[in-house]
Amino acid sequence: MTKPNNSPVTIHTLLQMKQAGEKIACMTAYDYSFASLLDRNGLDMVMVGDSLGMVIQGQQHTLPVTLNDMVYHSRCVAKGIKRALLVTDLPFMSYQQNPEQALKSAGKLMKKGETQMVKLEGGAVMAETVQFLVERGVPVCAHIGLTPQSVHQLGGYKVQGKDKIAAEILANDASALEQAGAGAIVLEAVPAALARTISEALTIPTIGIGAGLNCDGQVLVLQDALGLYPDHSPKFAKNFLQGTDSIDQAIQDYVDQVKTQQFPGPEHSF
Repeated sequence: MTKPNNSPVTIHTLLQMKQAGEKIACMTAYDYSFASLLDRNGLDMVMVGDSLGMVIQGQQHTLPVTLNDMVYHSRCVAKGIKRALLVTDLPFMSYQQNPEQALKSAGKLMKKGETQMVKLEGGAVMAETVQFLVERGVPVCAHIGLTPQSVHQLGGYKVQGKDKIAAEILANDASALEQAGAGAIVLEAVPAALARTISEALTIPTIGIGAGLNCDGQVLVLQDALGLYPDHSPKFAKNFLQGTDSIDQAIQDYVDQVKTQQFPGPEHSF
């Protein structure tokens, strides 16, 4: 295993990693125990995703998750982290109304949920909100491509940016969000070639999930990475627990494979 630097990871660390060509390893967590396990095994970022609606609460999608749910789980995860950067999702309808609503929700996540960065979904339409938050001291991670909170509008969990026009829209979204001050961008279920183009065009890091090998980092849902989720896992997931002796080893393998660009493979990309 690559021995991690024990200095706390900040948004500036992520920028330095991108500039140095070092891949960023990220995974979700929803409780103290798993957060501690991820942190001690070298994760650079830990995300408290609204995916908890599915993998923790048993919902069919992320829409029922509340801001209070996110605050609770974020606070639990924060207790287990010493090094990794903690990023927490703003859940559905906690930020879309206007920038003021987003600021109030983000403030709650930072004060009560102890997060260091908030994540929100949406393209250029959210640029004003991102700028509003960043100018007021709230670090923001954007999320484009397959945005699970828009699952009904998208018609299901489908790859985004497949044709020329859709690809141009996503590229423009990424640029607008960077200009607005986003510190990182998650690219979900985006064709690998498009994700590479976006990653090379931006100065901020991209974190891929089902977006190919050439993003600046990778993220997986913990339950997918350990084969714990009882329902269907997406194409881009891999069970790192198979063939290992412990969960610690599985997480170490994930970090190593991200850092050495062995994961994701072609079979995990579109």
